This record gives sequence, structure tokens and C-alpha cells, in this order.
Amino acid sequence: MAADFKLLGGHPLWIRLLSLYGGLFLFGMSAGLVIESRLGNFPWDVLHEGAALRLDAIGIPISVGVVAIIVSFLILLLWIPLRQRPGLGTVSNAILVGVFMDLTMAVVPDQDSMAVRIILLVCGIVLNGIATVLYIIPSFGPGPRDGLMTGLVERTGRPVWAMRLIVEISVLIVGVVLGGTFGVGTIVFALGIGYITQYFLGLAARLLGPNTPRKGS
Repeated sequence: MAADFKLLGGHPLWIRLLSLYGGLFLFGMSAGLVIESRLGNFPWDVLHEGAALRLDAIGIPISVGVVAIIVSFLILLLWIPLRQRPGLGTVSNAILVGVFMDLTMAVVPDQDSMAVRIILLVCGIVLNGIATVLYIIPSFGPGPRDGLMTGLVERTGRPVWAMRLIVEISVLIVGVVLGGTFGVGTIVFALGIGYITQYFLGLAARLLGPNTPRKGS
């Protein structure tokens, strides 16, 4: 399926940009919906929320989205010794996901109904899978966190799954200690997001067909 990550490689630039920024919008929205569900954040957002809560407690009010942006750029500093090169998608990811996350949380009111909270959680996780596919297929560069993990894989020689597990468990533990929301949603996301993303990646492959447009099209 490696070729599927470049499904839009031969398509016009505007289509690739639309896919990139549409994916980033949905990615931020998905994170915001899951946070609003209060049933357990994505692993990195457990850290982002925990840090925001701690900063607020010492008199530095800051949103979860802004923390996500700050963390993204701190991670990009780690790319330097790992010899990773950012692309347009990398920088756009670092800035916009946090912005769209905050906008979603500002629009979606707090919910007391468990049924509605479950719907927010499920929609957020599914949207995250769709967003991931839309973001990766134009091939504008990995997000800061994905680039960190691939860089560590290259430097350590460890398998991707092992490095990802180490990084995300470490982030999750720190986030929980800081007070971020860990719960059933976090577990469901961890167990299901790979399958969801794979499904939508396969769907994109069927809809888009070959990597390059046919001659005369």
C-alpha cells in the first residue's frame, strides 16, 4: 500500500492543496470533538490538555490548541538532530491543527448527555481516519509527530510500531500526570484508528485510481 500514500502525486496542485488543507481542517475538528466528548482524548491531546490545565493553574491561561501548536514547533526542533526535512504539509500541520481544534471546541457546546458525548467521540475518531488519508495522499511532508517517529526509527533501527508505541505511551503518561483526559475514548482510538485509516486509504485508492492521470484526461 506504500504507493497509496502518493495517490494525488500526478494531480493538479490545487487538488493536492485542497486535500491537504481539508485534511488538516478535519484533523483539528476530530480532535476538538473528541475533547468535547470528555470520554478520553487522543494520546497527544492528553498531553496538550494536561499542559494547558497546568499552565492555567499557575496563571497562564492558554488553549489546548495553542499548546498543540507550541508542542508541534518544539518537536520540529528535534527534527534537526534527526535530520528530518519539513515540507509545506509539516508546517501547515504544526500551525493549523491547533487552530481548527480550538475553533471546534468554541463552536461545540458542552454536552451532559452521554449519548451525545458518545456520538462526538465516534464522529471524532472516524473523522480522524478520513483526515489522515486526506493529509497524507498529496505528499506534502509528514506532520511534526509522525516525522519525529520516522526519524527515531531511522536513527535507532527499531520497528515503526515499536517506536510509535514507545513515543505515544510516554506522551500519554506525561499527559495523564499533568491532568489530561484519559479514558475509554483514548483506548478505542488506539485500537481502532489503524483499521479506520486503512479502510479510507483503500477507499481513496479505489476512487482515485492510478497515481497519475491518464493521457488526454
